[in-house]
Formats: sequence, structure tokens, C-alpha cells
Amino acid sequence: MYDLKPNLIIGFHGCDRSVRDQLLMNPNDYKISKKPYDWLGHGLYFWENNYDRALEWANDKLRRGGIKEPSVVGATLSLGHCCDFLDKRYIDLLAYHFEIMNFEYECNDRQLPQNKDLKHDLHKDRVLRELDCAVIEYMHSKILNDFKQERSEAGFSPYKIFDSTRGVFTEGGPAFPNAGIFSKNHIQICIRNPNCIQGFFLPRHEIDFEAWLERKAS
Repeated sequence: MYDLKPNLIIGFHGCDRSVRDQLLMNPNDYKISKKPYDWLGHGLYFWENNYDRALEWANDKLRRGGIKEPSVVGATLSLGHCCDFLDKRYIDLLAYHFEIMNFEYECNDRQLPQNKDLKHDLHKDRVLRELDCAVIEYMHSKILNDFKQERSEAGFSPYKIFDSTRGVFTEGGPAFPNAGIFSKNHIQICIRNPNCIQGFFLPRHEIDFEAWLERKAS
């Protein structure tokens, strides 16, 4: 009843300037992330209402040699049927699928993927979320298979395919000594259904409103 996200939200995607310009000119032409360590599974990622964090991520990727010109593109998003990990029911749903996946791995004598730290990460944030990604993708695949089977056999299905996933993450060191707030806390969104993206936009820079009013009056 409350799982549909009806409101539009703003997301920011850190990227190279060439990618930003491509999305603005050709909004239907984009690549989704399919890395094995994606925090919320495969899809197109956005920082929810967090331009500064998106730019910080792009600058970090520049230092690692991943992009040439850090930039940010904004997007208006409708999350639709969202697997929201701020909601207990979806945390429980993911844990349920982990148990099934773990059992299958044990039966086939396979080792589960593991979340890992980068060697240089002083804060041990386990940024390589291979286990989380595998479980989330396993959940999506199970739901999709059940949906297809029910629809094939009965003509309809009570199962719903997720349009997006959303999660809150604590990351980075304490914002100040002994703080419980961390320097890189954020909400991340992974868009699975392209129809959730209402459009891309070029973020504006904030202006000095008082100075603008004075110029307008002069």
C-alpha cells in the first residue's frame, strides 16, 4: 500500500563532462553500471539531492584516473515501485533472499562473494560490495522469474518488479572527533527501469540573491 513512491525527487550523477553532455543531448542513450561491487545492484546511479557529493565522487575518480573532466548532471526521478532499504520490509525481503541464495551456494559447494575494503581506505567502509550486489541481483532475478511464471500460468502475477533501489549509507570518517555523523553519509538511488528518469538537466550554480536584487533595482 505504501511501497509506491509517488513524488518526484532530484538526483545527481557524478561523471565525466563528456558523459554529462551526452546525457543532456541524448537522454535515452546511457549505460547502466554492471560492476560486481555495485552497492545497490545494477543500474544507473544517483546521489539523492546531493550535488556536492556527486561532484566529490567525480573528483575522486579523476584522481584515480577514471575520468578527465569531473562534472555533474542532474535528473528528475520518479522511483515507482522502489526497493527502499530505508523501509524494514525490504531489508527483511533482502535477508530472506540471502538465506535462499546462501543455501544454494552451500548445496553447490560454492563460496559466497564478500564485501571488501580497498587497500588505501583508512575508514574500512567496504566499498567493494560484492556480496550486497550479488544478493540484490539474486533477489531481482527471483522476483522476475516468479513474475514471468505466474503471468504465463495464470495470465497475471501478484509479484511486482522493482523499478529502483534506494539505500542510506554511512561512509568516511567521523565529521568531527567522537561524532556519530560521518563525512560521506548519503542516500543513493539505483534506477533499474529507464522510465523512472523523467529527464536530465544541467545544474545551475547558486547566485547571491541579495546582490541580484540590487543589480535588478539599479
